[in-house]
Amino acid sequence: MMHDHDHDHSHDHAHDHAGAGHAHPPQRDHDAGPMGVYEVMEEAVRTLLIEKGILSHAEIAVQMDLMDSRSAALGAKVIARAWVDLAFKQRLLADCRSALAELGIDIGQIAEFKVVENTPATHNVIVCTLCSCYPKLLLGIPPAWYKSLAYRSRTVVDPRSVLAEFGVTVAAEQTVRVHDSTADLRYIVLPMRPAGSDHMSESELAALVTRDAMIGTAVPAAVRS
Repeated sequence: MMHDHDHDHSHDHAHDHAGAGHAHPPQRDHDAGPMGVYEVMEEAVRTLLIEKGILSHAEIAVQMDLMDSRSAALGAKVIARAWVDLAFKQRLLADCRSALAELGIDIGQIAEFKVVENTPATHNVIVCTLCSCYPKLLLGIPPAWYKSLAYRSRTVVDPRSVLAEFGVTVAAEQTVRVHDSTADLRYIVLPMRPAGSDHMSESELAALVTRDAMIGTAVPAAVRS
């Protein structure tokens, strides 16, 4: 088994915990316990930006609402285009940011995105071993299990078993590559196009692509004829 790990984690994760940046920040549940280090960091940075006049509560709220509105449908649109347009797929694999810009998708400047392709020889799965770095701009809010310690630790050590628990059986001849997302680099899986889908339109293909397939913990189901 082969693992492709990026362990240079210079995680500056205030961006992953910025949910408190709305115009009227929500009151924290007193039963939730003490604030974590990244919660404290986020609150400090947000307060400083507002006090310095760099951003306002309203501007932060707009950006948070935009982030919350993103869903996996945007990522599915990208995958479907890559399935039907080989030249676009090659550009997407070579320079994700530029290829996404062709579709009018702006991923901002917080992190780079990289697309990794599943093939008959290789299955890719994404994890963030230190916290929950995740391509929210394409996939929306990460699932709870992605942020769990069990997933973050076990996927690195025994990805085949973890994938099996998700219902994904990786062939013995396939290499499993585990990609460790960081604050600077987020990964997205390009799953293999399912069998029996040759007759389908691009929008129909997009409907086959799930969030989990773009994380690597699922594969698109074969299309029944």
